[in-house]
Amino acid sequence: MADGVVVTERKDEARDMRGLTYPFATLPNPGEATPVAPGVLWMRLPMPIALNHINVFAIEDGEGWVVVDTGLAIEETRGLWEAILSGPLGGRPVTRVICTHMHPDHIGLAGWLCERFDAPLLMTRLEYVTARMLVSDTGKTAPKAGETFYRAAGWDETQIETYRREFGRFGMAVSPMPAGYMRISEGDRISIGGHDWRVVVGEGHSPEHACLWRESDDVVLGGDQILPRISSNVSVWPTEPEADPLGDWLVSLERMKTVLPEGALILPSHGEPFYGVHMRLDALIRGHEMSLKRLERSLKEPKRAVDVFGSLFARPIGDGVRGMATGEAIAHLNYLARQGRAERTRDADGVDWWTAAHIEEA
Repeated sequence: MADGVVVTERKDEARDMRGLTYPFATLPNPGEATPVAPGVLWMRLPMPIALNHINVFAIEDGEGWVVVDTGLAIEETRGLWEAILSGPLGGRPVTRVICTHMHPDHIGLAGWLCERFDAPLLMTRLEYVTARMLVSDTGKTAPKAGETFYRAAGWDETQIETYRREFGRFGMAVSPMPAGYMRISEGDRISIGGHDWRVVVGEGHSPEHACLWRESDDVVLGGDQILPRISSNVSVWPTEPEADPLGDWLVSLERMKTVLPEGALILPSHGEPFYGVHMRLDALIRGHEMSLKRLERSLKEPKRAVDVFGSLFARPIGDGVRGMATGEAIAHLNYLARQGRAERTRDADGVDWWTAAHIEEA
């Protein structure tokens, strides 16, 4: 350890079965940090859910640090931030907080850090506004539109009652958001520690997700836009039931291939830093295309959204992830409908039945 920073030994790059390479041999321990690029530290915060961690980063900024993403607003995470602030960050102030997007594991402690250091919050407009909207649902009664949405997807009354009971939980893992923010947009360049970081926006996983690319040495803070081992959830939600986020996601992935260099070091929000961004983007696109073909073949007979989980997911879907699985199933179905490849009919009970418009042979 030097100056409060745990230096991870490097090994020969490990290549996985996907052709990606991982340059760092070990993970940072809770409350510690690993340098991953000049002036950039990687920290890893645990989460009490199936996806059990989030990576957050700190970038040297003169006498302080810019923090990128923050973890959930829970006591364990606050305690780890106390250790990080006094240890790896050396007691130096946080000058700015940047959140790649609005999900609670990314914005959870943004308000807490901003208030503590009187630091501004930087986000894209749609991410900030969507976060404020969802946080405001906490304590409210579930809307009828949500019940209609999940009934149409095939949920039974017990599952809909669970939706009513759990509505508004988004804000329970988010500290009070700053009342104002600084907007970042596609193509902006943010100066941090004398270096420019270019904003590259993606859509689909969230409305206006910001990646940050330091073009001088091709370091990319990828958020949830480019993950090495899993595909980010791409879902339709009751607030916009006719949305086509999968279409947005696929367009964004194709665009990233034209923007980001193959040699970039990707610093993702989950998993480990890696090289091989074009290969990974191709694999993500190919994975969804294969899922769409399986789904289309499964629609020879009418099915509800909950009936197609087996075509899309490799494991059984339990109650804890039913909402995300349903949202992702509808995202794929809506995409097929937009492409003229599937049709939907709502029955007298308010349930949607989907069938393939043209059956593709295996």
